[in-house]
Order: sequence, then C-alpha cells, then structure tokens
Amino acid sequence: MSLACALLLPVGLRAQQASLDSLLVHIRDLSSSTYEGRLAGTQAFLSAADYVVGELERYGVQPYNGNWAQYFETECNQIENCTFNSYTNSKDDAKVFVLGRDFCCTGMTGRGYADAPVVFCGYGIDNGAYNEYANVDAKGKVVLVLSGVPSFLPSDITKRYLQIRDKARVAKAHGACALVVVNMNKSCSPYEVQGNVYNGELPHLATFPVIQPTRDCGDRILQDELMSLEDAIVKINDSKKPQSFHLRKKFEIDINAKYHPAALTANVVGIYPGVDPKLNSEYVVVGACLDHLGMQGTTCLFPGADNNASGVAALLETARMLQLSEDQPSRSIVFVLFSASEQQNLGSQIFVSNFKPLKRIEAFVNVNSIGSGDSIAVLGNKRFPKLWGVAKRVDTSYCAGNVMTGVKTLPKGDAAAFAQVGIPSINITNYKGNRYDGVPSDIVENIDRGFIVKATQLLFETVLDLSFGEYQGRSNESKRVRFE
Repeated sequence: MSLACALLLPVGLRAQQASLDSLLVHIRDLSSSTYEGRLAGTQAFLSAADYVVGELERYGVQPYNGNWAQYFETECNQIENCTFNSYTNSKDDAKVFVLGRDFCCTGMTGRGYADAPVVFCGYGIDNGAYNEYANVDAKGKVVLVLSGVPSFLPSDITKRYLQIRDKARVAKAHGACALVVVNMNKSCSPYEVQGNVYNGELPHLATFPVIQPTRDCGDRILQDELMSLEDAIVKINDSKKPQSFHLRKKFEIDINAKYHPAALTANVVGIYPGVDPKLNSEYVVVGACLDHLGMQGTTCLFPGADNNASGVAALLETARMLQLSEDQPSRSIVFVLFSASEQQNLGSQIFVSNFKPLKRIEAFVNVNSIGSGDSIAVLGNKRFPKLWGVAKRVDTSYCAGNVMTGVKTLPKGDAAAFAQVGIPSINITNYKGNRYDGVPSDIVENIDRGFIVKATQLLFETVLDLSFGEYQGRSNESKRVRFE
C-alpha cells in the first residue's frame, strides 16, 4: 500500500488495513458501461455477479452449501430507446430533448408513441374537493405533472399519489396517452436526471409511456406558457387550489421498452468458515446490494459508483483482509450481494426467507453508499444498541472516531428484512452523502478516497470483532423474538 493510502488511516492494533487501490479497482469495474448499470433481471447484472464471485473466490470465500447463486424472479423493464420532443406549430421547429441529459424514462414506463397536445395537472391528484383534472380535458393529451405531493393536503389523500404508477393510472383513467413527471426531488440537482426502478405497485401499464424531465427541463418547457413552473408551484401552495391549464405546445414521445414481469436474477451468497469448531456454526452476515438502475438507450447510463459499487467494494476488501489477517474469525462469515434492492429490497427478503439456519445468525452488517459524505453513519442504534455499540467501540479503537453519534436510528434498506425477524442489524453508510444518488454523475471520479477507506476499515474491524463470540446477539437483543 502506498504511503498516501496509509496516511488516510489511523494507527490500528491489527496489521490489515484497507487498500484504496483495491477499492477503486472494484468500483471502477462495477460502475463501467460493461455492466450497463447492473439492472436486476438483466444479463448485465448476472455478469456483475460473476465478477463478484471471481473476487470472493480469490479471497478464500466458498459458495454457501455449494451454490453461489440464490435465484429468484423480479420485475424488470429494459428501456432500449426513447425520444422526447416538443413543438408548437410545426415539427420542423421542434425542441429535441436529450435522453440522459434533459430527461430519462421512469423505471417502469410503458412502451409506445404519443404525439399530442399537453395539459398541466399540478401533482396529478384527483380526489374529491381537490381534483387537478376537474377543469381541463386530458383525453387524448399528454399530461404534465410534478413529482411528489403538495404538503398542505392530508396524508390519507397524498399517500395514494406518492408513486409514479399511481399518477400514471389516474392520467390514463382520464384518457391521457402519456405522462411527463417533472423531477422535483430537492436532493437532486435541477440540471441532472435521476433514475429509479420501483415506481409503485402493479399492474404494469405496458403501453403507457412515462418520462421524467429534470426540473431545469421543466422550467424550459413552461417558460413561454400561461404559467412558469415556479409560478405554478407558488400559486398551488398559496391558493391550496388546483392550477391546471392547457399548454400551447405539443409533445412527441416514442419509447421502446421490453418489460419482463418475472425476470431471473440472483443473490450471491458465500461463506468464510470460522476456525473455532464450537462457534463456526454461528454466523455473522455481511451484505451489500449489487444491483442499480441500469441503462437507457445509448446515452443514459446510471453507473452507481457510490450506490452501491462502493459498498460491494468494501465487502470484497473485507474478504481480502480476512484472508490475510493473523486474527481469523471464530464464527463463520456469510457474504451476501443482494439483487433487486431497488425493488423494495426484494433480494434481502428472499435471503431471509430461504436461509435455513436463520436462528444461528448473531448479527447482520450492511454496507451501502460509503463513497461520499461528511461522516460515517451507523444506523440501527434505536433497535439494536448493543450491536451498534460494538461498531462504535471498534471505531474508537481502530478508526479514530469517525462515526456520527447522537442520532437514534432504525436499520434501513436491506437490513430491514433482518431486523423484522429479530436479527440484530446495522447499516454502515454515510451522513449527508446523497449528492450522487441515482444520477449519471455517480462515477468513480467522484468517490471520496479518504472516506471510503475509513468506512471499509470500520466494516472489517466490526465484522472481525463480531466473529470472536463475545457479542451474543440472539441472547442479548433478540430474546423476545420468536423465529419461525
């Protein structure tokens, strides 16, 4: 390891230290166009899984029960191409928007072609006294709406319009031929597209196109209309009444998407056997999601360097350091790379439902998005304070106190499935590090070198400490949980 890398780390008591070079190799490979954004249900994702298996094998990890892959099915939509234009009088003067720069498709868009006038319908809500479709005619039109919901409406109304599929069903019921949803997410730059996979519950609207422009693109669309985007938002919030209107322009949308209701994907599951014959039938599980948002056409790649190639790299680096460590784990370490995390954490649910020795898992440690942020966040102290305390103690001893404290949190993401069945669980992630969440600029060049090394070292030290047997998760923190 270079001197520059060593300077990023505190002086620890153990010899093994995370290698920045190794971490960046994994992140660079997994976030490259080779794996096309690692969309669950695609061959590109399975190729990324093969890469991970090869690396785990190098580090002495074995397939769990003789099989690396835990196969299951998931909803998958491969968006092969999309065009989006606007025009007022003639297509000769059309404004051509660029896929990946001005807009992207929503993850579960339908395929199809639309060439029609446009109607703005606020947040796309049709509910009794607050009906944004009441004074406009959406039949045969493209409906333009904002993502999210207005803050002044009660949650029993807004919960039915939180997801894009919810808005799409309403628009289609009013006779619309397509839906355009301006991304209003404040955590995302107004100038960058933001992808997604999960759009809400089934059914899938197979022939109903849905695209999502940036907020900047939405500004440009409405700049010469009855109201600007900002004016419309202000009037909706001030009046607490719909501000729907017909636009002067038309939209032309053409989407080629191949929808698979039950595409094959897989979790990768490996085991590093513990050396203590009395403890090696107990498990510490380390997890990271491998899937991401995929690729749309040839111009819109979601690389997922931070989310979550960084977490996968940390998991692989932990396996490498375990192999070289003088202190070998007493308990067995199970490594899991989850698929379909972008589909409501389906992969972790599948794992928990099918891992037979569930009662012998003492702890689950998840690692996600550790490539940026201003401090390390370990989530889960509200539900599992003793497990969180192990990570905090390790952080103080080996990692120079980088963990944010003082906030009581629950396990989130893939850790939720473990916590729900009483398995003590924590997430190692970032605090204030979601700048690149779901955007094309989530690339290896934007990874914070110092941050990822520190977080990886914390992961390794925590997992190794948990393997020694002092922490008794089931007897301490999960007594009241009855396992099926």
